[in-house]
Amino acid sequence: MMHLNLFLMGCGHHRAAWRHPQSSVEQLGDIRYYERLAQLAERGKLDAVFFADSGAAGNVSDGSWWYLEPLTAIAAMSRATQHIGFISTVSSTFYTPFHAARLLASLDHISSGRIGWNVVTSMFDVEARNHGYESMPDHAERYRRAEEFVQAVLGLWDSWDDDALLFDRQGHYADPDKVRSINHHGEFFQVDGPLNVPRPVQGHPVLFQAGSSEQGRELATRYAEAIYAVAYDLPAAQDYYRDIKQRVSAAGRTVSVPIMPGLVTYVAATEEDAKAKQRELDELLPAEASLRQLSMFIDQDCSDWELDAPVPTLPSMENFSGPQGRYSTILRIIQTEKPTLRQLLGRLAAGGGHCTLVGTPQQIADKMEYWFCNEGADGFNLMPPSLPSGIEDFIEQVVPELQHRGLFRSDYHGSTLRDHLGLERPGCS
Repeated sequence: MMHLNLFLMGCGHHRAAWRHPQSSVEQLGDIRYYERLAQLAERGKLDAVFFADSGAAGNVSDGSWWYLEPLTAIAAMSRATQHIGFISTVSSTFYTPFHAARLLASLDHISSGRIGWNVVTSMFDVEARNHGYESMPDHAERYRRAEEFVQAVLGLWDSWDDDALLFDRQGHYADPDKVRSINHHGEFFQVDGPLNVPRPVQGHPVLFQAGSSEQGRELATRYAEAIYAVAYDLPAAQDYYRDIKQRVSAAGRTVSVPIMPGLVTYVAATEEDAKAKQRELDELLPAEASLRQLSMFIDQDCSDWELDAPVPTLPSMENFSGPQGRYSTILRIIQTEKPTLRQLLGRLAAGGGHCTLVGTPQQIADKMEYWFCNEGADGFNLMPPSLPSGIEDFIEQVVPELQHRGLFRSDYHGSTLRDHLGLERPGCS
């Protein structure tokens, strides 16, 4: 079966979604808005709701994708749902292993085993300066830190045996022989342990990863249980998919590691109506906001570039030190479509270069099925351009089509996120 996650981002993934007259921008600080979205996703039998995160506010004129801190919001959303999983980004650059392990273990208990952790190294200097750094550490250092971070977190989750708790009122609260220090002493962290939260319901909350650089792929190969990917088209998706699957197999791992590229969809009864929805949002976006987004993606100021001229030559991948997955997608769009700058901004307006499908439920299901059956994806990380309408359209129109084709579940068959993803519960190491 295909895996489907809902990637929640403010009023939607289109940069202009908050500007729409029917947007929910005034509700972004209301937890009930997020609870309703989670309940909607659960009604569609989706695997999980996913939150990205940032350590900086960004340009407030362009709208806010982050309002509530994700882990705090998830605590409330998990109480408003019964089955759907919840995944949040937690930065290995800005957190410590003990803090992250404690937060995620607590959420796994609160949700009865429905939590996942998206491991990231963070990207931008503007974030670093909010966390005690002058600038981001270099790429290689961030990934060395991330690997050690993951090792320490897994050790902390395993510092309690599953049966450590005794609740013996005449003796021990927990068996002292089944709770142990981890005594981690590495390049970046010293963590004695044990964790002050008993072992999570799932053993380990599910570990997601999203890096596409060589170091990111290596980290995914060793630790990821599921992967988010950026893929502009099927050939790009297949290259990444086959590479990761081969690496995981060569590492001797037997876990399936589902790969879920981002997917932006505009759904309507006719293709013309779907294109009209896309055009309506595109026309709401000021060029200045689009140029600021592109400047962030390519790590250089492009505010004075000519909108109706070809995109100036960009540095090669080898000479780019920023987030490589998104950058490689931008290079691929430029190479394939040879767009003007204005056309490139339109392509990036929703989803920043992720695959975008515009059409009827049948047309969109056709494309999703083709990727699924041809080594492009094990599922998708849904990125609705507007919320809640974008996910309502998908759940009401596309999900039934996928279910009719036998590609997606009609009901949940387990209670944990691991159950939804077909992953085994790990034993204590």
